Amino acid sequence: MILSGNDLSLEKFHRAVTGGEKVEASEEALERVANSRRAVEKIVNNGQTVYGINTGFGKFSDVKIAKEDVVTLQKNLILSHACGTGEPFSEDVSRGMLLLRVNTMLKGFSGVRIEVVNQIIDFLNEGIHPVVPSQGSLGASGDLAPLAHLALALLGEGDVVMGGERIAAAQALEKAGLKPLTLEAKEGLALINGTQAMTSVGALACLEAERLFDQADTIASVTLEGLRGIVDAFDEDIHLARGHSEQTAVAQRVRDNLSGSRLVTRQGELRVQDAYSLRCIPQVHGASREALAYVKKQLETEMNAATDNPLLFDDGEKVLSGGNFHGQPVALAMDFLAICVAEMASISERRIERLVNPQLNDLPAFLSPRPGLESGAMILQYVAASLVSENKTLAHPASVDSIPSSANQEDHVSMGTTGARHAAMVTANARKVLAIEAICAMQAAEHRGVERMGEATRRFYDAGRTVVPSITGDRVFSKDIEAMDKWMKENEV
Repeated sequence: MILSGNDLSLEKFHRAVTGGEKVEASEEALERVANSRRAVEKIVNNGQTVYGINTGFGKFSDVKIAKEDVVTLQKNLILSHACGTGEPFSEDVSRGMLLLRVNTMLKGFSGVRIEVVNQIIDFLNEGIHPVVPSQGSLGASGDLAPLAHLALALLGEGDVVMGGERIAAAQALEKAGLKPLTLEAKEGLALINGTQAMTSVGALACLEAERLFDQADTIASVTLEGLRGIVDAFDEDIHLARGHSEQTAVAQRVRDNLSGSRLVTRQGELRVQDAYSLRCIPQVHGASREALAYVKKQLETEMNAATDNPLLFDDGEKVLSGGNFHGQPVALAMDFLAICVAEMASISERRIERLVNPQLNDLPAFLSPRPGLESGAMILQYVAASLVSENKTLAHPASVDSIPSSANQEDHVSMGTTGARHAAMVTANARKVLAIEAICAMQAAEHRGVERMGEATRRFYDAGRTVVPSITGDRVFSKDIEAMDKWMKENEV
């Protein structure tokens, strides 16, 4: 994959991060990097005072640094800022951070040497993933603490994961035939000023949500068959009359899924209207999809953004301090992501309740083969309710909070990394809720007669039954939830 700094997409991110595709920098991008670096060297040699090149950082921005101390300044910056805490991010998040960090450098505004770019690319291609604690970022001045831990590994310090094993970064460099990087003027700041932690977490969560939303439409279609839902609610005319494109598209997908089904009903056949959790699938799923499209747009913009400070323009003739490291655009998108995914889980849990509650259907109570003697899917709904309730707390917007830092020099921050972490947790919880709905929906459809299912829903049922067998008696359903969750995470379904 050729990186240019300008055309990284979520699809390419997925290929490079979770698919492990090799990367290299375009020649044009490397030329921009070289030009930008020459500008930094000129500033240092001329003794100009420029923030981040020969000054302190944050509240220390007015402290001038002597020319002979510029290299020490950069290393001290990385060491002092590497104070993250908490469980490490996953390897995928760490790898994503490397990819995004090098992509922004290739725009040619950061003033780093080509050696820094090459070191990051070598880490990606050799599968060396820095161990980065997940907590400690305010989301402005970017993801300082997480990115400092990322930078540590490039210097041969800290730990990395390589070949599935956690080892010292120095050992990994030796294995890969690489040398520790020595940072020069501005390079430490260029490595840690930016939004790459929140954007990496957010991109992975967005990709998972995209897949999950497709699965939600399919699983909801099976539920409609299990509950003998009214198909008229998905008639195209209803949705065209409102005009929301994703709502109309969800209705189309449900109609396609139910094509040929003899389990769904028409209005007035058994009842006139279904409950909202069935009748309003297009409206709710569609709204979440509209929100996800916004999130995707924000992420792809940020993935190709220059987010460090200062930035060099016109071959260094113009060096400007600004605030592109502020994570607000991503922070708001991450809160939106958490909310729209939480809603998909919320409506799914209500469908689960309709599948298991004997007061709301004509199925065996709690889908149990022997109600009373066996509890069947009773506690599956409890688990879904617990996860949905947890999501409600996680979906509280992180971006509405701010706390001053650096002696009030940095007096408004985004909390975007917290928002991204919460969105990822909500997505993981939502997939478990939908896994529970899938288990219950398959059981209900089986009770109705799988031979009467639509072609698409029957394909899902047949594939799902290779993962979770029919409920013929009480068992440890936790294993079924985990199996279905894993299958959904790893497959398109």
